[in-house]
Amino acid sequence: MARVLLQGKEIVVKDGVGFDEEHLPSKVYKKVLAVKCNDELLDLSGKIDGDCEIEPITFNEEEGKEIYRHSAAHIMAQAVGELYPGTKFAIGPAIENGFYYDFELKHRFTDDDLRKIEKKMKEIIAKDYKFERREVSREEALKIFKERDDKFKVEIIEELPEGSVITLYKQGNFEDLCRGPHIPSTGKMHEIKLLSVAGAYWRGDENREQLQRIYGTAFRDKKEMDAYLRILEEAKKRDHRVLGKQLGIYSIFKEAGPGLIFWQPNGAIMIEIIERFWKDEHLKRGYQLVRIPHIAKSDLWHTSGHYEFYRENMYVLNIDDYEYVLKPMNCPGHILIYKSKTRSYRDLPIKFAELGTVYRYERSGTLHGLLRVRGFTQDDGHVFCTPEQLPEEVVKVIEFAQFMMETWI
Repeated sequence: MARVLLQGKEIVVKDGVGFDEEHLPSKVYKKVLAVKCNDELLDLSGKIDGDCEIEPITFNEEEGKEIYRHSAAHIMAQAVGELYPGTKFAIGPAIENGFYYDFELKHRFTDDDLRKIEKKMKEIIAKDYKFERREVSREEALKIFKERDDKFKVEIIEELPEGSVITLYKQGNFEDLCRGPHIPSTGKMHEIKLLSVAGAYWRGDENREQLQRIYGTAFRDKKEMDAYLRILEEAKKRDHRVLGKQLGIYSIFKEAGPGLIFWQPNGAIMIEIIERFWKDEHLKRGYQLVRIPHIAKSDLWHTSGHYEFYRENMYVLNIDDYEYVLKPMNCPGHILIYKSKTRSYRDLPIKFAELGTVYRYERSGTLHGLLRVRGFTQDDGHVFCTPEQLPEEVVKVIEFAQFMMETWI
């Protein structure tokens, strides 16, 4: 028998038996999604071996929200599998405020499909299938998913060490590779909503399979769900990509290429006001303004170390039999200026600043309005000082950054 401490009270549980309704008051049991046993998260059906202190996990805890939404992702995968036979399943984690699952199939999901999938999810929830956990060997797991032709699951399993014990979760006729834990049954799921579909690459690698990612969210309470959906609607109205176009601030043109920003007159005057303020404040604090070219020989980037560690994100050009790079950073250029003459310690600290435009190759799938681009102007500064001056200069930089972030022009 295991001696279990639950909410300050000691109870007795048979070794190897799951934590079920008889151990909890009914009102409490209805809210509990999982338990934490000696800091280890377990399904309610998880076996208790030995003495432990039990902490009930509800939707009020962040761990509870993650378990709940991860379970919603499994329910969505089951629904997709039933509606679209032949689907290949990738991964389906919980994320902040929701969940997603990645699928490979020939059919392209539409808004109508999302409504069908959501309807099927509600049918699965109504059937109240138990989430059943089982452990298998690595070899058995490989056999199971190879027979199902589930190539993504096979790849994940093959990367696990020999001798690994692998957990599978089944609800209804759907079984998935998963560490868990999960809610006791699909009937514990209350409010679900599918939000959108997007493209994704397997393992985030653009050279791998292109998948379809369905995003959704799940809540225990309808009021919470409605409040969250209202927030999403308000956020859409304030999307900078929409406002940028409506207010004539910036544009991105297909003819020029993705991730490259063209500032319209309203945006350009806004930038001019900000840059004037930026320059004035830097000059007040002893910075000297510098400007460097947009390209430099690749030798410079080998010396700085960027070439070896950042090559895949750099634009490389061949000019006059030399290899040049569109600068992804300003640091090497500022250091060249510092090295251009002999400096005395009496001159330190020396502070250089530049609004330097840089260029970085970001994958097309990651580009997002002004938040993720391929060309942007960086507020860049470099302080050259003695070790003794360093603590004071670090504090000054932090205070300056805080001042800039808090100032409304």
